[in-house]
Amino acid sequence: MNTALVSGLIILVLLIIMLIAGVPIAVALGVSSVCAILPIMDLNVAVLTGCQRIFSGISVFSLLAIPFFILAGNIMNKGGIAVRLINLAKLITGRAPGALAQTNILANMLFGSISGSGTAAASAMGSIIGPIEKEEGYDPNFSAAVNIATAPTGLLIPPSNVMITYSLVSGGTSVAALFMAGYIPGILWGLACMLVVYVIAKKKGYRAKTRFTASEAGKIILQALPCLLLIVIVIGGIIFGIFTATEGSVVAVVYSLLLSLFVYKSIKIKELPKILLDSAEMTGIIIFLIGVSSIMSWVMAFTNIPELVSTALLSVSSNKFVILFLINIILLIVGTFMDMTPACLIFTPIFLPVCTALGMDTIHFGIMMIFNLCIGTITPPVGTTLFVGVKVGKVQIETVFRQLLIYFAAIFVVLMLVTYIPNLSLWLPKLMGYI
Repeated sequence: MNTALVSGLIILVLLIIMLIAGVPIAVALGVSSVCAILPIMDLNVAVLTGCQRIFSGISVFSLLAIPFFILAGNIMNKGGIAVRLINLAKLITGRAPGALAQTNILANMLFGSISGSGTAAASAMGSIIGPIEKEEGYDPNFSAAVNIATAPTGLLIPPSNVMITYSLVSGGTSVAALFMAGYIPGILWGLACMLVVYVIAKKKGYRAKTRFTASEAGKIILQALPCLLLIVIVIGGIIFGIFTATEGSVVAVVYSLLLSLFVYKSIKIKELPKILLDSAEMTGIIIFLIGVSSIMSWVMAFTNIPELVSTALLSVSSNKFVILFLINIILLIVGTFMDMTPACLIFTPIFLPVCTALGMDTIHFGIMMIFNLCIGTITPPVGTTLFVGVKVGKVQIETVFRQLLIYFAAIFVVLMLVTYIPNLSLWLPKLMGYI
């Protein structure tokens, strides 16, 4: 039997068994990868090589951006930034149908992009806007569905840790180019959901009850301006080559800390150890996953598994559009039971060679993959953002999921546009000279 097929089956079967048994994903990845190489390599050599791959996989300078962006996000979550962004979003949406729900969407896009976390956005925005919507007569299930459906937009709108992970595993795709490429798809996701909200809100008669005076509007803008400057400083600095993504992550930490401690005064010094500890725990999980996934990447390359998958897909059809559609469906299914980081680490080496063989740019593929996996965060059974949104909204998952279906349809349309219109992802990177 073909070596690649044997190794691939061993990885697949062992991974599924261990995940069902509740084995941590990092351990499952490492064990299944080492076992997959045993038919052609001695156990001692396989284990030693696996250890070497872990250390070489995490000995990458660009990975330092991940812990710093995580720390910056945790500081922002505690730093009163969410309230100020919500007020700004309320000002922008005005008195449009479903203005509070529209505010939720816009605030998710702003806060998610600043914090780099869909779950943080769902938690912060749902807990603040949800009660206000309830007071104004909004159906709690409708409110929760809107919050859940749009929380992942910040994972596409930079800065985004999963983009940094993809950059590493794809062989050094430009982080700055990926950051630029995520803007239009992320904004389109939000706009598609805003259109759905507009139609539903008009039908149900949801309208805003708050008007802002000129002085109130000016105060809201001034309060939110320092938050927005974070995006300008960090992303602008990376784009224009003032500093790298790694250095930009440190700038984000320093800026958000100064903002929270001395401008908004919403964090106390005694709270910092807890924030640092939470950030360290999250960093440890992600970095260990990246290290262990390096074993799987090596096994796949050594046994030619990506070539096997490529041949299998191309045997189904030679049509580029059909193959890309199949890859989307596979990634959507994968996203329903696997977190974004391990899914990105596992499936990038498998599908990237197929897509590049079809003439697809690595940046375009990265955005397509991340878009798919973002949808997985709001889909059961392992949709972390879905469960956070349900908990914060104090609703039942069954009733919310029914209302989410129309948003899934809108998001899927955007996914197809992103997949089949490369310039939606590549126009900004080209404009900035990254391609």
